[in-house]
Parts: sequence; C-alpha cells; structure tokens
Amino acid sequence: MNRYELTYIIDPTLEEAARKELIAKVANLITSGGGEVEKIDETWGKRRLAYVINYKTEGWYVLVTFQAPAELPRELERNLRINESVIRYLTVKLEEKHSKVKPRAVRPAPVAEAPVAEAPAEEAAPVAEAPAEEEAAPVAEAEAPAAETAPDAE
Repeated sequence: MNRYELTYIIDPTLEEAARKELIAKVANLITSGGGEVEKIDETWGKRRLAYVINYKTEGWYVLVTFQAPAELPRELERNLRINESVIRYLTVKLEEKHSKVKPRAVRPAPVAEAPVAEAPAEEAAPVAEAPAEEEAAPVAEAEAPAAETAPDAE
C-alpha cells in the first residue's frame, strides 16, 4: 500500500452539514476501496483562492492523508470530478523516508586549466613588452595628423 495526500477545495456556499457529509463521503470512499485514512485536516478552512474558479473567489480547503492500493486514487479522483461541490482536487503520492534507492554521489565538475607555456621566463618578457609599444604607436600617429590639420583650418 502506498501513502497519499489528497487536497480538495469545497464550494464555500455549501452549508456546514453538507460539507461534513461530503468530507465523510470522501473518507468512506477511501476505506471502502481498501485504504486507510490516517488524518483529515480541516484547519485551513475557508481561504481566498489565488484565481477565480467557476465565479468563486473563496473555497473550503480539506487535506486528507491516507494509505491505499495504487488503483484507489484514480477512482477517488473520478468521484471528486463528478461532485459539483468540489471545486479543485489534487492527489500526491508521498515518498517513503527510508527509501531503498541510495542517492548518487555528487562529483565535482572538472576545472579547465590554462595552457602552460614551456618557454623560459626571459623569452616571455620581451613578447609581453612588444604589444605595449605597438599599441602606443598608433595612438601617436592618430594624434599627429590632427595637429597638422588644425593650423590649416585657421
């Protein structure tokens, strides 16, 4: 038997006696289908809905935790779909705390390393200085024509 959690929202205009009857009917569906109700939680009560459903802005929330065979949730949802007093429902299978499946070990991602230069440090120094001189030269050339054109403009 699997553990399930069923949350359903009842129409808030339903009277209290009819609401209690609907909650008992859902519990009876679970027990008659071979399941066992662990807990029925109505403490959420009447809440505002996140969006309008069938022109309703509020609903009565009910949470049921139960154990049942795998076929029961489908039958339970079929009955909830037929009932006009139920606005929405959601059945979730709860996972066991002590699962037999072991989690996989997480390996760190490989780190890409920059290529290592095999040349001696003395040869690497002039190469590093050369681009600095080349970058400075075009700037000086660009300034020189600007200086020549300025006196012509006068």
